[in-house]
Amino acid sequence: MTTKNQKKYDVIVIGGGASGMMCAGRAAARGKKVLLLEKNKALGEKLKISGGGRCNITNAEEDPHVLLPHYGAAEKFLYSPFSIFGVKQTFEFFPSRGLPLVIEAHKRAFPKTQKAFDVFLVLEKYMVDGAVEIKTNSPVTKIVGKDGHIEKVFVGKNEYRADAFILATGGMSHPETGSTGDGFKWLKDLGFEVQNPTPTLVPIAVTEKWVKKLSGISLDPARITFFVDGMRSFVLKGRILFTHFGLSGPTILNASSKIADALHEGEVTALVDAFPDTDHGALDEQLVEFFDANKNKSLKNVFKAFAPDGMSDAILSQIKSIDPMMKVHSLKKEDRKALVQTMKSLTISIEGLMGNDLAIVSDGGLPLSEIDPKTCATKKYDNLYVTGDLLHIRRPSGGFSLQLCWTTGYLAGEHC
Repeated sequence: MTTKNQKKYDVIVIGGGASGMMCAGRAAARGKKVLLLEKNKALGEKLKISGGGRCNITNAEEDPHVLLPHYGAAEKFLYSPFSIFGVKQTFEFFPSRGLPLVIEAHKRAFPKTQKAFDVFLVLEKYMVDGAVEIKTNSPVTKIVGKDGHIEKVFVGKNEYRADAFILATGGMSHPETGSTGDGFKWLKDLGFEVQNPTPTLVPIAVTEKWVKKLSGISLDPARITFFVDGMRSFVLKGRILFTHFGLSGPTILNASSKIADALHEGEVTALVDAFPDTDHGALDEQLVEFFDANKNKSLKNVFKAFAPDGMSDAILSQIKSIDPMMKVHSLKKEDRKALVQTMKSLTISIEGLMGNDLAIVSDGGLPLSEIDPKTCATKKYDNLYVTGDLLHIRRPSGGFSLQLCWTTGYLAGEHC
């Protein structure tokens, strides 16, 4: 038997992540009676681990003509939403609530405290100040719509009604945080065409064991050249991170869709240049000078001071003719040349992309043609709004994804 909730709400927000909390807080600040339903036992689980626990809260590029092309095909759609709540408003919103921001390399903005949890606390207080009613451990099981209007939602046998409903469940990246694609299913059930999600910002898996042994070590900068069936395909330059399964870091993540395309074309390999700003000749001269100053020491001990941090053993292991325990003065010229060549072209075999469980962002979701860019309302249902990762928008890492959550969450909260 269905149990009707006695309250009728102005707004029900489904999903307590970044966009859901922003949306609920904004609607409540307008005086609306808001209910937020979250299936996890706590809110903001993905937000709390974002940016490695530091939370890359936005990208500090305020010029929309520079910022919005990063969102690809969604650029034109986003001009209106970002004119209402964009980067400038994000830089006002959080500091005005006691959380100053700092700008780091590539205009990545972080909370000054360097703690993602502090971002969550700001949003939590935003909702508390507006008297948002929060129900955790409350997975929505059904959404009922009729004649272009959403009537109610069910949590098990409990029924909840409102004037407006916001879907803010997130996509499918980091499913351990609750992002398991529920929103995509509900949208399909309501008659929407939904683009199936694919991981868009994901690390890559490689074959070589020596790479996996370097887990946690990064090269910054590095140049990595990708080949398809032995033919040069494209080149990236920037920071790369070695992991227990392969390669990650901003440079890799932002090119993962390009790498995915290459994997469909053939066998993919890569060459990593650990000294991208130094050519072979200059690097060899530096190595000669370095070795001349350390002739009577063991190569293994000395080379650590020359190679990139943490990589000396891995580089030496690539050259079979070299005994790491030999004295530097015993090193042959051809072996030194081989060292230079190895540092400039570490060979890696790409197995594939990791899945949704390691994706920073997944694309897919509701096509933008179904959404009013001024309100985030759907065109099919007059009282249903969709935010954040449920929208079919590709974006790179660097604060772009969370800014999309702040923008669409605020917009839906303002107009619902």
